[in-house]
Amino acid sequence: MLMKNNILDKNVVAKPFVKWAGGKKSLLQTLIKNLPLEFRTGGIDTYVEPFVGGGALFFSVKKLYPNVKNFVLCDINSDLMLTYKIIRDDVSSLTRILHSIEEDFVKSADKKNFYYSIREKYNKEKLDEVEKAAFFIFLNKTCFNGLYRVNSKGEFNVPFGRYKNPKICDENNLYAVSNALKETIIISGDFEIVRDYINDRSFVYLDPPYKPISKTSNFTSYHSSGFGINEQERLATFFGEMDKRGAKLMLSNSYSNDKMLQRLYSGYFIKVVDAKRFISASSSGRGTIKEILVMNYGGENG
Repeated sequence: MLMKNNILDKNVVAKPFVKWAGGKKSLLQTLIKNLPLEFRTGGIDTYVEPFVGGGALFFSVKKLYPNVKNFVLCDINSDLMLTYKIIRDDVSSLTRILHSIEEDFVKSADKKNFYYSIREKYNKEKLDEVEKAAFFIFLNKTCFNGLYRVNSKGEFNVPFGRYKNPKICDENNLYAVSNALKETIIISGDFEIVRDYINDRSFVYLDPPYKPISKTSNFTSYHSSGFGINEQERLATFFGEMDKRGAKLMLSNSYSNDKMLQRLYSGYFIKVVDAKRFISASSSGRGTIKEILVMNYGGENG
């Protein structure tokens, strides 16, 4: 399947296809530096990510360590994971629909109203899976700050973002993502659903929803069930169980959770790192912030 202009650049390196609150683009080099040495020595053959979001680390590991045989991606956001599956399995149909939506959006005299009409269909109408994935990408590219937020009914409720020229159908990247996802296991559900894929040759990266920095930057509502202290404690128990299996584990979390993390992960390696935040309702909520990495190995390739 060629692009609309009949040119498909096969040299494009896959990158996240959505803008995601808590995405790890700005922290990526720090994460890579702190991956376990076993990636280089061949001791890791399975990569597991239970809160995949935009998948920045996954795409980097896929490129850097081609000898890793198995990849398991999971997220509780079922529409996100449906979109991953559609990109993997039917990217040509997806890009056809996205091109059509993009053309209609560009031609529309009232882009705000066009956005809300798509949002209404996304929330209320019974869509086929490819169309659902296309709407998901469109809304992500055109909504306010690329957020994904739902109300108590599970309905997407982020307002229009008013971008001047959003790239809705990045076909080169979508095809690159499709290639990167080949043979990847893609599932949706609670993070514990991945436990059957984890053994002593696995690396697990855990990036749970963060405690919001401010009321206007509340990103934890990307699923109606939320992720509170009970879930954080359950995650720490899961971390300990997978540690006993011999898996290598890395967890990232907000510095605002420092005291809780010190309690939950006592005995593991805890490191404070700097990261940039680009998604916030106001400019004051953006900039450099501190995050915490928790590892059951030494870090810095230890």
